Amino acid sequence: MSEPVDNWRSVAAGWERQRSLFWDAAHPVSERLVELLDPQPGDKVLELAAGPGDTGLLAATSLAPSGHLVSTDFAQEMVDAARRRAAELGLGDELVSFGLEDMTSLSFEDGSFDGVVCRWGLMLVPDIPAAAGEIARVLRRGGRTALAVWADPDDNDWMTAAGRSALELGLAERPEPDSPGPFRLSREGLLAEMLGEAGLRVEVVEDVDLTWRVASLAAWWEVMQDTARSLSSILENATEEQAKAVRAGAERRLERYVQPDGALVVPGRARVALARRAT
Repeated sequence: MSEPVDNWRSVAAGWERQRSLFWDAAHPVSERLVELLDPQPGDKVLELAAGPGDTGLLAATSLAPSGHLVSTDFAQEMVDAARRRAAELGLGDELVSFGLEDMTSLSFEDGSFDGVVCRWGLMLVPDIPAAAGEIARVLRRGGRTALAVWADPDDNDWMTAAGRSALELGLAERPEPDSPGPFRLSREGLLAEMLGEAGLRVEVVEDVDLTWRVASLAAWWEVMQDTARSLSSILENATEEQAKAVRAGAERRLERYVQPDGALVVPGRARVALARRAT
């Protein structure tokens, strides 16, 4: 098992436990992706890096009666979580199927899909050009893809507070700009550039704001430990005092978002794109 797969398998249960919290924050991004993708009855749609599956399952409701969603991830535990979510929503096998897929080497034939949707997956693969090329390959002529990545890290304190605290304490290294990670495609224009190089015609690139909400700073820390493998790795290698210092530094970065009732409300920003296979 490769390290990236192992990392996602280790946090899949946490992502499923926190699904409602994540959806409350991320639904504007998923809804905009589905709006851009514009799935129609009878379309065949592929979801990549589906995680718990919410974005693709939202699109699936527009595909009936004769369309189909193929929900995929490269971690089996994430695939299983998406399958359970579909069952909760009453979406049957005739509408949704599930599979284990590597974005850089998809198992589908050329031109298999009318649409491809991917929320926060493309920037995490080791070979982005290969993944973008695979998306283009499996789209039929005129098919479209809607993707989301994260925008500037300075606009996403929810995600960066713990890592920046660890970095300041010398307990983490600054990631290489081209290494897989949440902000690898955050530079202005880079997402469109990668899609264009894959032969896709980029039609829309825009930012979408979202808001994270939890009951307290303590609740945020619990969520991060449950879902962020990078933080778990830091804490596993830290002393008790170092772990406390990481938490204290992270909470200082988030204090300005604490509400009078103690709740934590943190703004975030994603970047979404719509592209189409022209030939």
